[in-house]
Amino acid sequence: MTSLIELLAVLSGGTFGILLARKKQMDFVGVFSIALATAFGGGTLRDLFLDRHPLFWIENHHYPVIIFSLSLLFSLQRRVPGWVERILPLPDALGLGLFSVAGVSVALDAGCSLFIAALMGVITGTFGGVIGDVVCNEIPSLFSPHTPLYATCSFLGCWGYLLLRLGGLPEAVNMLSALTLIVVLRLLALRYDWRLPKHEA
Repeated sequence: MTSLIELLAVLSGGTFGILLARKKQMDFVGVFSIALATAFGGGTLRDLFLDRHPLFWIENHHYPVIIFSLSLLFSLQRRVPGWVERILPLPDALGLGLFSVAGVSVALDAGCSLFIAALMGVITGTFGGVIGDVVCNEIPSLFSPHTPLYATCSFLGCWGYLLLRLGGLPEAVNMLSALTLIVVLRLLALRYDWRLPKHEA
């Protein structure tokens, strides 16, 4: 189940990166680079922190091939459709949920404590976007006080997964439930502009 979730996460993260790069009017090299960052950035950090080798996208060497193919396919289109910006929140929310669930599961199987496993899930789910924003020369939305709940959705979903797993439920139920929670929370946060309180200077 984790392998399927991870593959879907790579597809969602890569698609988000591709759409983001096309919105910035990048060429193929730029599109592929951003897609690699958003698809593999968070999981790479997780693997480095957990000392897992080879890195997940090197072990599953078909992942970069998939991202390369998707990047090339999208780059062949001369114009970016107007709906691209409107659908960006969907692959973003899906990628957040899928990567978070995959990350917390991998960390728990690696012997991490519950809290560290939840943190690894958040890192896996969010830092691909952070790296993508940095490469696009933007302040990462994760750190902006104007961004609706993002890491919080991941953190709550990771804890939902952990509690369900402690309850002895089937792994598919645990993962799908946590995934649904994260995606729904993120989309609601975007719809209703839910944010954490910020401190005034």
